[in-house]
Amino acid sequence: MPSKSKRPRQNVDTPVQPERRKSPHPRKTADQHLLSWTKEDRAEAAAFTHNDPWRVLRILGEFVAGFDALAEVGPGVSIFGSARIKEDTSLYPLVRDLGRLLGESGITVITGGGPGLMEAANRGASDANGESVGVGIELPFETGLNPYVNVGLEFRYFFARKVMFVKYAVGFVFFPGGFGTLDELFEVITLIQTGRLDPVPIVLFGSSYWRNLLAWIDDELLQGGFISPDDTAFYTVTDDIEEAARIMIEAAHLASDPQDIPPEPDPGQAM
Repeated sequence: MPSKSKRPRQNVDTPVQPERRKSPHPRKTADQHLLSWTKEDRAEAAAFTHNDPWRVLRILGEFVAGFDALAEVGPGVSIFGSARIKEDTSLYPLVRDLGRLLGESGITVITGGGPGLMEAANRGASDANGESVGVGIELPFETGLNPYVNVGLEFRYFFARKVMFVKYAVGFVFFPGGFGTLDELFEVITLIQTGRLDPVPIVLFGSSYWRNLLAWIDDELLQGGFISPDDTAFYTVTDDIEEAARIMIEAAHLASDPQDIPPEPDPGQAM
């Protein structure tokens, strides 16, 4: 009987590899996609910069830039006030004096970086060779940071900018101003009221300017039961720049010495 030819035995553990053929249209590598810049790429990229995913990246970038620039700042005091007050007014030199007193005490002055009273505070810090931070925002009627800022940031988004005012400050001083100043004031008070921010001193400078607003708060908000009596203890009103400086300097010293800060309550005792 004729012998049958034997087929070579295949290893079942090793699959047969199909012959690789080169595609007539090879796929682009990731680098080619990244470095491509055709007319279609430009149109697509331009459209994407107006979408929410790109805005999220921009917002993330603003936080990263702010945290990076201010990582070693502190203790700081955020100072707010009108951008419309000129140098020849009686208020400008007072704000400049506060900036100088804080700078001489080694306290960073943080403002919105604009003109007016923001410029005065940064100028005072600069007079003392102190750290003078300007946290700017894109506005149609303000251009760039004032010349007395030595650490400057520019933001597109108000909420990202507000974080920088609050995160690095051991206290806040509010001078007369418009809607922006009032917005920051009520933002800070709300953060403290709701426990999102540890209690820190808030100084309202200029009793004649704040009188009617504080009377309305007492007459309408407090008497109407919209806020608690303790909520009106968050701020101090003064007409004395040295008092405002003293309050902020004491807050800075307290923040710099953890031994002076009372310990947090035991969570178990709060049950």
